[in-house]
Amino acid sequence: MKLGGGILQHLRALVAGDRQADRVVPPSGFTAQLTVFVAGAMAFLAVFALALSLAAGRLAERWGDELAQSATIRIVAPLDQRQAQTEAALRILETTAGVATARALTDEEQQALLAPWFGPDLALDTLPVPRLIEVIEEGDGIDPVGLRLRLSAEVPGAVLDDHGRWRAPLVQAADRLRLLGWLSIVLIGAAVAAMVTLAASAALAANAQVIAVLRLVGAQDDYIAQAFIRRFTLRTLAGAAVGTLLGVLAVALLPSASDVGGFLTGLGFQGAHWLLPIVIPLLAAGVAFAATRAAARRTLRGLT
Repeated sequence: MKLGGGILQHLRALVAGDRQADRVVPPSGFTAQLTVFVAGAMAFLAVFALALSLAAGRLAERWGDELAQSATIRIVAPLDQRQAQTEAALRILETTAGVATARALTDEEQQALLAPWFGPDLALDTLPVPRLIEVIEEGDGIDPVGLRLRLSAEVPGAVLDDHGRWRAPLVQAADRLRLLGWLSIVLIGAAVAAMVTLAASAALAANAQVIAVLRLVGAQDDYIAQAFIRRFTLRTLAGAAVGTLLGVLAVALLPSASDVGGFLTGLGFQGAHWLLPIVIPLLAAGVAFAATRAAARRTLRGLT
């Protein structure tokens, strides 16, 4: 009894179905419950892994775009010289190529920046807090080396921070988080394949006597394998569909993105990305199809 059916043949059988062949596979039992449950659980986790990966990608792009086009100058000088050095730094920035706008932050703005650490009642005039100048770049941006030389010559208390020192680690961390999200999806798919393989192999072994009888009456191994492929593929599809739906609902209930919460409130999908979870049940069914087909070929050859 040779098992040599092609993938297209199994796909046609999967869509059309065969009631007689379906009777070969037990409609319920441990393997059926295990397949549906694990497929649903893995699909649920896959939704969150997908949301995490997409959110990390958005975060990396936002940090890269925003921080790459901005810089900060700190005026570290005595109180009686701070205002004069701030004005001198602003005059230099007016003639610096790559600078779109430059402005000194007000006391209220600096107090708001320090409020999370020192409270809202911090008196800036009693502390040696440097004056901050916000620089927004344009085009190819500023030449940090040249600007530092000009500042050091004319504004001794000025310190330029082009954000490059800490921008790169943040973007790299977000990129790695995105990679971990996609890696998690791959591992989830591998777990589904392993589970379906074990369940299909167990079902085939448990029905060894039935398979032997079917062979005696002339059934081909392709016919028997199609029954198992169809049943386990549809079980996985159903379980993954339910898990995906629950995962999407859970993601939808997460807090919406906000500046206060930052990344932790931006884990949901945005725009057309809400359609991507639809692919998860289809991919799960494809993994189950391939895993069951391989398990059926291997097990049926072992029963000959």
